[in-house]
Amino acid sequence: MRIAVPNKGRLHDPSIDLLERAGLHLQGGADRKLYADTVDPDVTALFARAADIPEYVADGAAAVGITGLDQVRESGHDLTDLLDLEFGRCRLVVAAPEDGRIETVADLDGGTVATEFPRITRDFFAERGVDAEVVEVTGATELTPHVDMADAIVDITSTGTTLRVNRLTEIAEVLASSVRLVAHPDAVDDEKVQQLVTAFQSVLAAEDRRYLMLNVPEDRLDDVRDVLPGMGGPTVMDVAGTDDVAVHAVVEERAVFGVINDLQAMGASDILVTEIERLVE
Repeated sequence: MRIAVPNKGRLHDPSIDLLERAGLHLQGGADRKLYADTVDPDVTALFARAADIPEYVADGAAAVGITGLDQVRESGHDLTDLLDLEFGRCRLVVAAPEDGRIETVADLDGGTVATEFPRITRDFFAERGVDAEVVEVTGATELTPHVDMADAIVDITSTGTTLRVNRLTEIAEVLASSVRLVAHPDAVDDEKVQQLVTAFQSVLAAEDRRYLMLNVPEDRLDDVRDVLPGMGGPTVMDVAGTDDVAVHAVVEERAVFGVINDLQAMGASDILVTEIERLVE
């Protein structure tokens, strides 16, 4: 099975990190390579531009790919969205010059819009019955309204800082995007593809969880169960030679601070909190 991975840019390092955490260690690293074998002899990573990955998957050069939802939608290919990988979050928005005449999407009827995403942009305006001319540009999209090339733009934003720096105001959201694991429809049921989905899911499930271990008096066990909700309840084991029991549980990271205070008040000791690499639910 071949998996297409971004070869550079902001999506490259998180994608490689995800593969490594899922146990698909790359042989010889990923620098300046076209492909790399993994520790699984049946899985090879191909490195390509994020914008080209939907084409690789659609053509069957790779069974699955890691790329942004915006790139998948712009490609126009009918790919199966297997999993939101929960990084690379951004939005595709319509923006126009501050204090200009364009205040709503409807104001662009008969106007011109510059973008690196012409397919998505045309579909967006067509769905709203707005007849706007879409001009494809490659880079420096924010400049186009200020040099009379366009009345507005459709571009990617994460924090809105670049828009503000270029004196542009967001008018409407076109698409909320994040990085996805996508597959060729014919590959969805492949056993190795399903194993990959499970591996990635286990990494994502572990990110916001912590493994908690502690000793507590056995007569306080019911109280401990009340403050350790989670995956089927805690695991409880006797501690040899004492009246304590050892309790192991998975808890949400955001709850750890409060849970530890509650457990100490119940007489818990030897509390240990560790990160979880993978969690198969």
